[in-house]
Amino acid sequence: MSDETPICSAKGCRTEAVWVLAWNNPKIHTPERRKTWLACEEHREHLSQFLGVRGFLKDVVLLKEWEETR
Repeated sequence: MSDETPICSAKGCRTEAVWVLAWNNPKIHTPERRKTWLACEEHREHLSQFLGVRGFLKDVVLLKEWEETR
């Protein structure tokens, strides 16, 4: 892994990220705003559930697809 390698956002995880979890807190963000967390395969579901139960999760996309659209 290089300094440029995106890593998972899960606490303590240093694994390379392969997913982007796009989210938005409607109490503080405008509807079109998207914050992002990165996730490895192991933590994708856990992080998605964390955001989902709060109503924040908007999309889960492969990192390479996300980068192609930006």
